[in-house]
Amino acid sequence: MIIGIPAEVKFHEGRVSCVPGSVRELVALGHSVFVQAGAGEKSGFSDAEYIKSGATVLPTAKDVWTRAEMIIKVKEPVESEYDLIQENQILYTYLHLAAVPGLVPVLIKKNVTAIAYETIQMLDGSLPLLQPMSQVAGKMSVQIGASLLECGHGGKGLLLGGVPGVRRGRVTILGGGVVGTSAAKVAIGMGAEVSIIDKSLKRLEYLEDIFGSRANFIYSTADAIRSNVRRCDLLIGAVLVPGARAPHLVTRDMVAQMEAGSVIVDVAVDQGGCVETIHGTTHENPTYVVDGVVHYGVTNMPGAVARTSTLALNSATLEYAKHIAQHGVEACRKNSALLLGLNVYQGKMRHPVVARDLGYEYVAL
Repeated sequence: MIIGIPAEVKFHEGRVSCVPGSVRELVALGHSVFVQAGAGEKSGFSDAEYIKSGATVLPTAKDVWTRAEMIIKVKEPVESEYDLIQENQILYTYLHLAAVPGLVPVLIKKNVTAIAYETIQMLDGSLPLLQPMSQVAGKMSVQIGASLLECGHGGKGLLLGGVPGVRRGRVTILGGGVVGTSAAKVAIGMGAEVSIIDKSLKRLEYLEDIFGSRANFIYSTADAIRSNVRRCDLLIGAVLVPGARAPHLVTRDMVAQMEAGSVIVDVAVDQGGCVETIHGTTHENPTYVVDGVVHYGVTNMPGAVARTSTLALNSATLEYAKHIAQHGVEACRKNSALLLGLNVYQGKMRHPVVARDLGYEYVAL
């Protein structure tokens, strides 16, 4: 297989889809790897390291896209990349198609085999390629929220951990999965008053075993969400339905009831967000204010800590990349987790939830 590694083009997206060590393993299996010049620089990997690993470094994105049979990326192609996508190409990356429906017609028209990191799913329901970035984003969400609560960023001027004689900041986390658990670890560590809301009693029991009395564990109902959102200083959106658009659990009316200077960090914004008032932002302009509440909706949060994120992501994606490079779409027939990662193939939508949310017919492989 001829594999292409283009540089990411989203603003402040410093991750790269393959580190030199991953390239070395792909080349050892007989594949050819083309890397765009400078693709790994923001993650700390030089062109010389890629060449030493057996890759060929090409000067432009067009050079990489036009020569590759399989493209490995981090983020979904943006509009400036649509024309670079080749007929019958394999695209292996985070896609989040429910949040970027404009990409779907391009993939269909060009007969792209599109395999999404975020919908590759194990039999136990876990999402192995989403997990490392969810851990990063969950931990970042509290760091970022704590900073945004400062007066200089439009917050209410509250120290999340408090001091003796002054109350601690209240953090409400919607969703007790990987993002929510990672956020809770940091928020508890900072000394905040933490509440985790989830619809799974089994998950809440698990979280109580981990955190004990250091957090509150609340079963998800509309009333529970409303009351906790109203009183919190920092709201973390950590809701995930694999492949689907995130449900709006926090309405505009709920946001309006929050105190001015409160902060919302919606990690689910990649899938449309679980807060009605959220929309995607960039690292350059990460926040905006609605009803006095600071909203943070950066869609590629882990890109800000590119070195950590790249290494963590490569650890998860490499083995699947090997299978795809070796067998093409047949890898999806051989592996049930990869089968759920297949979103588009031969001009048809192949993931039932993604197809449903975007209004396309689902056609099983």
